[in-house]
Amino acid sequence: MFHDLPAAMTERMAALCAMHEADKTDGTPRFDRLRQISPDTGKFLALLAAQVPAGDWVEVGASAGYSALWLSLAARLRGATLTTYEISARKQALARETFALTGVTDLVHLKEGDALPLLAGHTNLALVFLDAERAILRQCYDLVIPRLVPGGLLVVDNAISHAHEMGEFLAFVPTDPRVDSLIVPIGSGELVCRKVEGV
Repeated sequence: MFHDLPAAMTERMAALCAMHEADKTDGTPRFDRLRQISPDTGKFLALLAAQVPAGDWVEVGASAGYSALWLSLAARLRGATLTTYEISARKQALARETFALTGVTDLVHLKEGDALPLLAGHTNLALVFLDAERAILRQCYDLVIPRLVPGGLLVVDNAISHAHEMGEFLAFVPTDPRVDSLIVPIGSGELVCRKVEGV
């Protein structure tokens, strides 16, 4: 997956990383900042995605499409597609541009708007990457976990960098008998939850 990245993809990834850094200091409103994952986190997600059972792939929080590019590598390998949700108009436009420039529109489908009312329409989820506002994490979790197939994965970003804002949620997840979970110290910290078989 990583040995022959297309030039268009590496160029767009570099451009998005530059935008991400600029957003921190150029006055971009917090809601519209890219706040994207690290390259190592992207590779980690792709490796996880390459191993999930059959089922649907969903991302909540497309931003400008950086994480979806990494996931698209595994999607092409697996013959899967990714549905990614984004509520910010600025990020929607950047994500559309990202997917068009990199030729992944056959693998990544952008849904514009709030993911919360739409998550309930998904069934047989195999992979969910949750990179959304901390205030809705538990709501998303409660919608996703019953819809994960056995062995399916939910990955939640910022579990270390923003642990102080996620304390109640992070304390709850290890007590949930429906999943096995672990916080992986890569990037901003990834909470990985695997759906237990038979529950």
